[in-house]
Amino acid sequence: MKYALITGATAGFGKACAELFARNNWNLILTGRREERLNTLKAKIEKECNIEVITLCFDVRNQNDVMNAIGSLPSKITSSIELLINNAGLAVGKGPIDQGNTEDWERMIDTNVKGLLYVSKEIIPFLKSNSKGHIINIASIAGKEVYPGGNVYCASKHAVDALSQAMRIDLVSHNIKVTNIAPGAAETEFSLVRFKGNKNTADSVYEGYSPLLANDIAETAYFVASRPVHVNINDIVIMPTAQATPTILHKSE
Repeated sequence: MKYALITGATAGFGKACAELFARNNWNLILTGRREERLNTLKAKIEKECNIEVITLCFDVRNQNDVMNAIGSLPSKITSSIELLINNAGLAVGKGPIDQGNTEDWERMIDTNVKGLLYVSKEIIPFLKSNSKGHIINIASIAGKEVYPGGNVYCASKHAVDALSQAMRIDLVSHNIKVTNIAPGAAETEFSLVRFKGNKNTADSVYEGYSPLLANDIAETAYFVASRPVHVNINDIVIMPTAQATPTILHKSE
């Protein structure tokens, strides 16, 4: 009996990962802020797949909530956690740094960096006690290259990239794998959140080319998680065929 804990499972990459891993016989611990969506996803997966789904509703930005939620899991579950997918993350706003909204900055840093740390800190002891496990951090092409208007979001995803490297160093002696997945342009709720609900602006981001889809990243995560014990995929950058860099895309006329 093995469990994967997936943060940010209510939409996008997290939801796609949950559905794909369930189809491949992983029991799931799904976390997110939107309880109704968590419950709907749990019911759907349990109806379609013969696996167990546990839901934990909390915001990764709140360390006490993270500790209490994960601490509520029984030992028979925590001892069976073999995979952590740190997926919860977001971009909010885009523009020159001197015109940035500090509340947006804090939301991105608290979610993308501190939230990843809070969850990892709670889960790593379970993996170490079993002398095995895998952590997959969902980063971004923004963690590889900085683009105009991306400043703080890019900084937060550069931090994820660095933390993936640091985790790998700290955990290698415990037989724990760490993988960094850095997607490019992907059509999820990402742009809708970044542009604060402005659907027209969000939709325009994906016009004229075929972006990545959530399932593309889920399939990538499943691939790296299903490698033999002696194989670890350290780092993957995955972009649409039409994208060369964060700002260079070939769009149809």
